[in-house]
Amino acid sequence: MDAADLDHRTRTRSGCIPPELVSRLLERGHADVVESQAGRGEWFCALAWARVLGEQGREADASEVLAPYVATGWWTAVAAMTELLEGWGRVEEAIGISRARMEAGHPLALDAYARLLARHGRAEEAFDLLTPHIDDWTLATALVEVASAVGREEEAAALLAGRIRADHRCDGPWCCRGLDPELALGLLATLRERQGRIDEAIALLRRRQITSIDNRDQLADLLARHGRVEELRAYAASDGHEEAVQRLAELLEEQGDVEGAIAVYGQAYGPAAQDPNAACDLARLLARHGRGQEAIAVMRAQADAHPGDDWIRHALSELCLDQGRPADGLAHLDALDARRGGETEWELYWMRLPLIAACHGVDAAVERARAHPEGTSWYAAEHIARLLAGAGRTGEAVTVLQQHDRRIGHDLSGYLIDLGRVEEALAILSLPHRSSRPPLVPTTHLWSEAPPF
Repeated sequence: MDAADLDHRTRTRSGCIPPELVSRLLERGHADVVESQAGRGEWFCALAWARVLGEQGREADASEVLAPYVATGWWTAVAAMTELLEGWGRVEEAIGISRARMEAGHPLALDAYARLLARHGRAEEAFDLLTPHIDDWTLATALVEVASAVGREEEAAALLAGRIRADHRCDGPWCCRGLDPELALGLLATLRERQGRIDEAIALLRRRQITSIDNRDQLADLLARHGRVEELRAYAASDGHEEAVQRLAELLEEQGDVEGAIAVYGQAYGPAAQDPNAACDLARLLARHGRGQEAIAVMRAQADAHPGDDWIRHALSELCLDQGRPADGLAHLDALDARRGGETEWELYWMRLPLIAACHGVDAAVERARAHPEGTSWYAAEHIARLLAGAGRTGEAVTVLQQHDRRIGHDLSGYLIDLGRVEEALAILSLPHRSSRPPLVPTTHLWSEAPPF
């Protein structure tokens, strides 16, 4: 085995046993298969088996399972081994492995190594290691985490403040390389909040141009943590702060003010009327509190406004199913289809199948699926098989999938495992993956002290 091949197969989930099927093998009593495959280059089997052995107190055996993978230098294996060793209390061994990869120049190792040191009483050393790399946003984030542990927040704050240029405004999340001013403001605000300087943290975050990262708004979260409801309400009322609307509604619901949370979304004229995501959040809120009919009405309005958006139709269909109103769901979909001329492509059609099954039985749903113009395709077979397996007819699901190529090999293998036909499942999973192997020479730069970082 080699690191490039392991990385490629695990990232693409091709030519390997994926983690969900490893779990399935263990759940179905096939631990011997997982153990065997762990020694044959199957990373997800090796990781699962090492964890099983560790839980049994067989730490030496667990380390032996992962050793060939770690020996390739592949970071995923190194990180997993480090995590297990740390969990077993063998901290010095974990530090040694992580340090070796850092010294070899792996781009992710310094972050992991420094955090590991900080967790085990060596935060000063970690801080000194990270300080020269403040321009790397990942390492700057680690530095902020470590700073509080050693009381060196002001040193970290000074480094961050030096990266905030008053004359520059980012126009997107990837405007600047490394630690851009927007990220520096966010990290500095985190430091100030930890010091109890809440007003300063708020002021810093109000200077940011990009308020939302990864679908979260740092200022909204900060205001919610400190119970500053009215400030959060005012912030959520500003244009373009959808995540703040969501956080305010979450906070009010947590405080037991369900009506207030609903009012935030404004069923008639508020954000939910224009934003399908806000509408979906509102529908979930209503459904959680026993107001399913109102929830369906909210999503029906969105489906009417966006008849071709599959995720909105799907949300409406699932909501009707969850609320025990599959016939209403079908009626809504029929009306939407009629507006589009009555002909619906598969990506908009398949979501009605569970509704049909709930109303008329699985056989009726399967028959309707097969009658669709795309009903003989491999992607239709996935949905048909899911219906059959959900009804306990796993053998029939296997028969359906076996008529198609290996693009649906994971689904087929899973059902074969359920039937105890493990060898057949492994044979399918071991078929050569279609995508080409990655280049042997790394295409990303390794970590270096020399710019650019």
